[in-house]
Amino acid sequence: QVQLVESGGGLVQAGGSLRLSCAASGAIFSINVMGWYRQAPGKQREFVAARSSDGITNYADSVKGRFTISSDSAKNTVFLQMNSLKPEDTAVYYCNVLSKGSWHESFTDYWGQGTQVTVSS
Repeated sequence: QVQLVESGGGLVQAGGSLRLSCAASGAIFSINVMGWYRQAPGKQREFVAARSSDGITNYADSVKGRFTISSDSAKNTVFLQMNSLKPEDTAVYYCNVLSKGSWHESFTDYWGQGTQVTVSS
């Protein structure tokens, strides 16, 4: 099993910044992708950003140019730097990791418990 611990959420005014962190621990042999999703009230969970183990990044159009995903592979930690925040960025942000516990296993999706980000206008 893999545990994901998120931190860094909070309340910020529009135009402000926040930095989310997610540390993965447990039975980790290899991580393929680390990323972030979010879910606003009454809406489905949506993709925000992801970073593969070889450094390829991908962003939702709504956050391109404002959010930056990075990682510390030695610490199995992924970060999401969020700048120029807008009220529509308000949501619970979930960390997502695709990893496996040994070389012969398949990759499995793991999710964090979520951290609230609230952007006031």
